[in-house]
Amino acid sequence: MKEADFQDNETLDLFRKSGGNILLTTLDAVMDWGRSNSIWPLTFATSCCGIEMMATGASRHDFSRFGIEVYRASPRQSDMIVVAGTIVNKMAPVLKRLYDQMSDPKYVIAMGACAVSGGPFFYNSYHVVRGVDHVIPVDVYVPGCPPRPEALLYGVMQLQRKIKLETLTNPRKTENL
Repeated sequence: MKEADFQDNETLDLFRKSGGNILLTTLDAVMDWGRSNSIWPLTFATSCCGIEMMATGASRHDFSRFGIEVYRASPRQSDMIVVAGTIVNKMAPVLKRLYDQMSDPKYVIAMGACAVSGGPFFYNSYHVVRGVDHVIPVDVYVPGCPPRPEALLYGVMQLQRKIKLETLTNPRKTENL
């Protein structure tokens, strides 16, 4: 195909950006759209942030409109884990094992001050992990103590945006965020 064969400028720009390979670019866009709008979450709620996470799935805030239907009970059925609450040293190996059992690509949302930085419990105790990123890699941080359901929904939208930037050739591309 040549540049003269295109009728509209949008397709011509897509052709130029793709290096002449429109099929791969279109397939990439369709796959990214499908993956970003069908996230299957695994719940890992250890304290008060879990209540806010449950409220996000209720009828008022409704996770379903973002393609997140039901929290899965098995890591083999999910591709995202929402860590909500305090992570203690005794739970860190369990969280790592669940993360390792998830299939690729897998994503992590750290929800709440305790999951992000250890929260108020880190400073006066020896058993609290200073943030879930010391155990597993985190894609999106949702701050707050506890964060509102709207904040978690915004974090999910940011994760969807990140997933849409990934390509078949570069699955963990994070530029232009």
